[in-house]
Amino acid sequence: MNLEIDGLRVMITAGANGIGLEIARAFVREGARVHVCDVDSAAIANLGKSDPSITSSVCDVSDRTQVERFFAEGLAKLGGLDCLVNNAGIAGPTGKVDAIDPAEWDRCIAIDLTGQFNCARLAVPHLRKSSNASVMNVSSLAGRMGFALRTPYAAAKWGVIGLTKSLAIELGDDNIRVNALLPGIVSGDRQKRVLTAKAEARGIDYEQMEKLAFSATSLKEYVTPQQLADLVVFVASLRGRTISGQSLSVCGDTNMLG
Repeated sequence: MNLEIDGLRVMITAGANGIGLEIARAFVREGARVHVCDVDSAAIANLGKSDPSITSSVCDVSDRTQVERFFAEGLAKLGGLDCLVNNAGIAGPTGKVDAIDPAEWDRCIAIDLTGQFNCARLAVPHLRKSSNASVMNVSSLAGRMGFALRTPYAAAKWGVIGLTKSLAIELGDDNIRVNALLPGIVSGDRQKRVLTAKAEARGIDYEQMEKLAFSATSLKEYVTPQQLADLVVFVASLRGRTISGQSLSVCGDTNMLG
């Protein structure tokens, strides 16, 4: 399928690793021009070697000064903006609410929710000039379900849903569509770390925790980053031009988070 997005100008946060990198590569395969940021300077350096067509900046999205620099560098490279993918996020602490360090709560909210605001506010004036403008905010199934032992993460991801829906309404007259991506249990090192931490908190082994995590999922298999990337690219194309204000879940029909 030709998505007809050759030359689309895309900025992606946390785009040098994991899901963000898969999204960046999927856009490039369709002919888009991509600028990413990442807090991991080593990953940025590796990206320059593995994917030289993807330009990049080092940036912590919770730091507004760094975000301003990311946008200045990205806009200079791309010459404008058609799509913002707010992908940056951290897992946050695992534990009961009365045992969570308030500083860890603050950090999780600052990156997972406020970081998306920091980028959206700078992106919108440029998106208004685009003939195919979109924003994809990465949330999570934790953005529509309770998630025991992960309250900071869940609170942030619920906030992303509210941000997304509100922006979709606010920016509709500007022909800017805004959606949220809700991944389920995604394969990779980050998910392994999350399941390991939850297993330790519950006093069970990893295999038991993995089985519990999939217990309320109809399709008991991991979501791949490539599946998420495919959806993001489709929605950013003109084939997705009437998709806005939606929480788009790729989760194998997960009905509860363990």
